[in-house]
Amino acid sequence: MDILDRLSKSKFRNRFKLRAKEFEYIKDKGLDKIKSHAEDFIRNRVAPAELVNDGKQTPMRGHPVFIAQHATATCCRGCIEKWHKFPQHRELTASEQQYLVSIIMEWINRQINSKPVL
Repeated sequence: MDILDRLSKSKFRNRFKLRAKEFEYIKDKGLDKIKSHAEDFIRNRVAPAELVNDGKQTPMRGHPVFIAQHATATCCRGCIEKWHKFPQHRELTASEQQYLVSIIMEWINRQINSKPVL
């Protein structure tokens, strides 16, 4: 089963949705810029081996990628270990980071494609 399908069955993960403000931000910045932000957030906020504020480093709102991180369980090392099986207390590899970014971007794309047209 696809990881996003499994995550969508989680009552907690499934409650995260992009709203008009986030859709507007994505429209203004473009998906390439959003992906660049996702790469930065993963590299700087969750990839290091030890994080002082692990579990609290990703806000619940304020940026489409933050919302996507909670929806995709890429928000902290505990969630990453539970859902994606990457062990804590070691730096994430470049390929693991890219995998997490690809999951985030796929979730964002699915949100865009399921957005109701007004």
